[in-house]
Amino acid sequence: MSDAARGSILAPFQIRSFRFQWPADLCASWAFEMETLILGWYVLVETQSVLMLTIYASMQHLGTLLSPLFGVAGDRIGQRKLLSSMRGFYALLSASIMGLALTQLINPYAVLGIAALMGMVRPSDIGMRTALVGETVPQAQLMGAMSVQRMTQDSARIAGALTGAGVMAFLGLGPAYVAVTCLYLTSCLLTLQTGAARFARAAQEKAPVPQSPLRDLKEGIVYVATTPYLLATMTLAFLLNMTAFPLISSLQPYVAKEVYAADQQTLGYMSACAGLGAVAGSVAMTRFGGLFSPSRLMISASVGWYLILIVYAQVTTADAGMVVLFFAGLAQSVAIVSMAAVLLRRSDQKFRGRIMGVRMLAIYSNMPGILAAGYLLPRFGFAAVAAAYCLFGLVMTAAIVFFWRSALWRDDAAARAR
Repeated sequence: MSDAARGSILAPFQIRSFRFQWPADLCASWAFEMETLILGWYVLVETQSVLMLTIYASMQHLGTLLSPLFGVAGDRIGQRKLLSSMRGFYALLSASIMGLALTQLINPYAVLGIAALMGMVRPSDIGMRTALVGETVPQAQLMGAMSVQRMTQDSARIAGALTGAGVMAFLGLGPAYVAVTCLYLTSCLLTLQTGAARFARAAQEKAPVPQSPLRDLKEGIVYVATTPYLLATMTLAFLLNMTAFPLISSLQPYVAKEVYAADQQTLGYMSACAGLGAVAGSVAMTRFGGLFSPSRLMISASVGWYLILIVYAQVTTADAGMVVLFFAGLAQSVAIVSMAAVLLRRSDQKFRGRIMGVRMLAIYSNMPGILAAGYLLPRFGFAAVAAAYCLFGLVMTAAIVFFWRSALWRDDAAARAR
């Protein structure tokens, strides 16, 4: 394949599995964004409590502790089977909310209960879809495929945010969840068409001696813990999920309602602006990401993300906030795409599911970050809390780079390989 083909945004679509995975992931991501905004706004309005909003948001991350086990399952039965089963489960849960809403039996406690069940599985979705890309896409096209994947997720963030807010505002919760359920079902059916036959045949031919899932899990964790650039990247992911992600995701309903005194339509626009910036970052990565060291780009984008969020914390109008959110989304996308490239490019293929499972484990830090914000926001306000989160993140990022500088930043670092 020519260099031009490798750099093309369409290059990954030459692979059959990716042609099915792209719309499957698009539908799932669209449904995720719609669901988060719809239920987040519903819980906040019905309970009039920011604490209940943060409890709902934290429940979406309950399953992060199980992500390594999902990684083990993916390595054992195949990413396609695992991912399609997960998406079928989402469809079942969303159909339950749809039924409750259409029959007027819905209440915040039912929503929290179903959100807890969804939260046991959903955090592993991004990791498993990334592992599936790593399984089916050649290494030379991996950065481009990761960028397209991220673009898929972030473009859905725009459309899902606007659609979810719009349908909720004009038609109500029940009709909105008809759309969410249909998206999950479509995603499940398309995911069943993905996968690479050559990997399935190779797995059958090797016929390894079976061992316990816990042993598989231990091997994956040991592999990450003893590989410096993987451990450093996981630590940075943990930090970003605890301090940066909550500010532009789970806490947006609070910002829209309490800081900007706006409605759910404005909330949709805010999320869409962050998504638009992330799409711009993903497009840039498809064209230029291969020109830079993945690890240095990951670190630089993370620092930039924190600095932009400090500005966002001080903005008091929705219009200005949307502009800042665009740049925050751009920095976020560059950081996450380059992080995925660092994790997958040099890692052993047989551990990829488990590596991404451990990567999703880092999302668990979202929960304490969100819950701490729920306690601090009524006392100190969004501006002070967000600024404190970002300053802490900058200090810890510097510490990570200093401690693992030989693995991440030096010219001979393994993670710098392009």
